[in-house]
Amino acid sequence: MSDNNILNMISHIYNSTTILNFGALFSDGTPNFVCPAEPEHGDTVKIKFRTARNNVDGVDFVMGDEHIPMTCSEHNEIFDFYTIEIPDIQEKLRYYFEVHSGRLNVIYNRLGILKDPNHDYDFQIVPGYKTPDWATGAVIYQIYVDRFCRGDSSNDVLDGEYYYVGRRSHHVEDWYQVPENMDVANFYGGDLQGVIDKMDYLKGLGVEAIYFNPLFVSPSNHKYDIQDYDYIDPHIGKIVYDEGELLPDWCQDNKQATRYINRVTNKANLEASNQLFIRLVEEAHRRGIRIILDGVFNHCGSFNKWLDREGIYDKNPEYEKGAYISADSPYRSFFKFMDENAWPNNGSYNGWWGHDTLPKLNYEESEKLHDYIIEIGRKWVSPPYNVDGWRLDVAADLGYSPEYNHKFWKDFRKAVKDANPNAIILAEHYDSPKAWLDGDEWDTVMNYGAFMEPITWFLTGVEKHSDEFRGDFLGNADFFKGSIRNWMSYMMYNSLYCSMNELSNHDHSRFLTRTNHRVGRINTLGTETANENVNYGIMREAVVFQMTWPGAPTIYYGDEAGLCGWTDPDSRRTYPWGRENRALIDFHKDIISIHNRFEALRTGSLKFLHGEHRLIAYGRFNSEQAVAVIINNDFVDKEVKLHVRELGVRNNRIMKRVMVTSADGYDLSDETYMVQNNVLTVVAPKGSASIYVCKLKQ
Repeated sequence: MSDNNILNMISHIYNSTTILNFGALFSDGTPNFVCPAEPEHGDTVKIKFRTARNNVDGVDFVMGDEHIPMTCSEHNEIFDFYTIEIPDIQEKLRYYFEVHSGRLNVIYNRLGILKDPNHDYDFQIVPGYKTPDWATGAVIYQIYVDRFCRGDSSNDVLDGEYYYVGRRSHHVEDWYQVPENMDVANFYGGDLQGVIDKMDYLKGLGVEAIYFNPLFVSPSNHKYDIQDYDYIDPHIGKIVYDEGELLPDWCQDNKQATRYINRVTNKANLEASNQLFIRLVEEAHRRGIRIILDGVFNHCGSFNKWLDREGIYDKNPEYEKGAYISADSPYRSFFKFMDENAWPNNGSYNGWWGHDTLPKLNYEESEKLHDYIIEIGRKWVSPPYNVDGWRLDVAADLGYSPEYNHKFWKDFRKAVKDANPNAIILAEHYDSPKAWLDGDEWDTVMNYGAFMEPITWFLTGVEKHSDEFRGDFLGNADFFKGSIRNWMSYMMYNSLYCSMNELSNHDHSRFLTRTNHRVGRINTLGTETANENVNYGIMREAVVFQMTWPGAPTIYYGDEAGLCGWTDPDSRRTYPWGRENRALIDFHKDIISIHNRFEALRTGSLKFLHGEHRLIAYGRFNSEQAVAVIINNDFVDKEVKLHVRELGVRNNRIMKRVMVTSADGYDLSDETYMVQNNVLTVVAPKGSASIYVCKLKQ
């Protein structure tokens, strides 16, 4: 809201007979205010709006041009609740509220209180749009398999096994060696057996789901250049038949890489790897841990059996001819070739962003490709694999037109949800996801706009790649609040509350490195500088925010153990087994325990309570609990007064501090504070995050 609008509103307030309590006005899409929060077609939906007790003349529910007076049907000693029931909901419902108090009328929508309507920020309900219950607030752990844990040395990629992106494959002997700037063909030996071996560690940490970077057959360590969508790569799976020769030192022709060809095309190896994956899923499920796979469906890899640029499958009678090799390939329509007269060995195919190692898939001209990938989506969430969802790589790029993109994801959703209704579909997307979050495509997104970017700017002033420093964003509470609130408005409640909230991942610098406030990359500053002058106090502040903010807090492997690193590839260092920061791991266990202990931190409503230079405070609440969080990123202690009555906390009630962090560590000892004059008054120590809780019904 502009300053002029605020001044106008204040003048209206003091000309009215009743002073409107703005802090009490509230509604959102959580089950606290919409019941059912995820209605089916034909359901009756009850919608609530909250005001201070005996404070307003009325509240209108507004749909389009229709203003419907709401009924004040519930109250307690603090609030009145105005309600309306919408029967037989069949179509998307867009709405906002108009509050009347004397001569003052205000609008309330996804952004909060406004003077005039803005339909871009209307609340929305989409009947039939359901996200998996397990994903709401779930603690997810992201694993880049080659760098997590080496459990089976017999499947290691060998030196000179094949040739890729100008380099011979290389096995790195020193697990603790940091990645090279050109790292794609370097392998450390992490594998699925290693994940199985560490499953109890993940369970003990409090992990509820694992998101794997790609696992399918691929020549790179990142595996975003998939060679075969039907099988887990034997190099991270199981090699039971291991014959053939390494590539001669002088040779770059992978047709002679017979050891590699045998390893990745022999069905005995492929089936054994799939069986190991089945075992991994079973071990995870036995511990209550879900599994999310990475779906790279916009492009494949030049080694892919459909293209076969390397001739890996050419002499094997079990495989069809690749489209690079033969114009008569059954996969010719899978790719867009610019030169129709260049066969054999037609290299004129379209590569994603011009990369010839990443052929873009040509869905619009190939129904067969469409059906194949749809079946892949269905296959892995079905028995015997039973995975719990897909993360979709560069999902908005799939296809050559927006129209086709939306058609494909509608088809994909239907196939996946028919096979496994509890499977999550979450997408990588950096811009507004609104167009895909109408209930018939994605469930949610990797939450860059409404999580990673705002908190990174606020706590570190550093862009998520460590490519830019903005002192005007560092500690800027107004920028933080405006930015994160705007991005949150793009998602409905169910999408927002299962969105993937990451501080770091495989594409960006490690958050701990960003705490040094430096701009750099591995090729400009080297590797050791990523470890220098990092601030564990800021890291703890960020993790408290992550575990108390709406969404699914997602830990990038090793963040909890103190890993540093500039952006890709340096952010892909190996997990430091035996060299972990044990204090940071213990902190993660304790803050995850707090996240899991209070339901308000999973499904509760969110309310901003206070913001000033280098300090933000907010609350999470439902009808049973209220949680207040203060993050003081400043260099001095600050007295903070929080109007916790806005969370439903009554006067003279006790709020208990369950955690406070500092530059040196954290404290779990309980301290109690009495709410006086409806305000919680506390001192937020410098460089700290603190959590205060109250049971609302006693």
